[in-house]
Amino acid sequence: MKKLAYILLPILALFLLTACGKPDHHPRNPNYSIKKPKVVYTPSTKNLGKMVKKLNGSPYVWAEEGPYNFDCSGYTYYMYGSMGINIPRVARNQAKTGKRIDFKDLQYGDLIFFATSKSSSKKITHVGMYLGDGWFTHASTKKHEVIYSNLFTSPYYKKRLRVCRRYLPTTKTKIASTKPWKAKTILSESVQVQTTVPSQKPQITTSGKAIVVKVPMKEIEQSSSKGNIYVQVGSFAGKPKSDLLYTITRKGFRYKIIQFPKAGKSISKLLIGPYVKRDEAVQALSKVRAQIQKDAFIAEIR
Repeated sequence: MKKLAYILLPILALFLLTACGKPDHHPRNPNYSIKKPKVVYTPSTKNLGKMVKKLNGSPYVWAEEGPYNFDCSGYTYYMYGSMGINIPRVARNQAKTGKRIDFKDLQYGDLIFFATSKSSSKKITHVGMYLGDGWFTHASTKKHEVIYSNLFTSPYYKKRLRVCRRYLPTTKTKIASTKPWKAKTILSESVQVQTTVPSQKPQITTSGKAIVVKVPMKEIEQSSSKGNIYVQVGSFAGKPKSDLLYTITRKGFRYKIIQFPKAGKSISKLLIGPYVKRDEAVQALSKVRAQIQKDAFIAEIR
């Protein structure tokens, strides 16, 4: 009996520690008292970026506004409050203040609001912060943590976007320039900038600045008037992870994804570029290896 107790005791302790380590995402008795965050930053996109990186992966907990757990509006409330900018605590009220802007004018740090309720297509129930190229950060009720999502690749959020607001002082740099739901417009603009369209009109999908061309490899490997030298980040079974694509974008690079079948599987090549001159690609390669992927290499596609 004592031997059994010795065996069960560590298991029970491990269970209790694990249970305590994961907060209840929807507690029975939520703490609705609002905790005003301590001001530790000055208002800037740079400081927002520091918080986004630090808080990514934080647990989602209903009615919490940090510093360790967040619901969606608590997350945006905490980040702006940490810079001394007071915004309403609830998403529907946040959507009523600040400067209203069009999607095409979105900049890093703007808040984007969604109607996710099945009962109403107008009621604001969710909020995230825009990062650029369709990416936004938010405390997800489905993933139960702070994550990155992309408007260009997520039909769920794309269809439910209702309002965009700005709380930071206006900056000169515009990050987004096209509405994600106008697929034809995005496709034509992206192709003109980044690649030559094969004459057989393969199936092309777009995710912000990424272009996915689903055709055989021989058909893809055509020279482009914009350059045919790339930095290849890697090859992947399926699609590259969204965190990696986000990192590439945040470092100031444009990427292209080429998909092709191999042994019954879909393989993706992730490329940065194109570059007209090899010297340009070599300079980019040193930065990519230092900041993104250590074993990246030069790839010339003809």
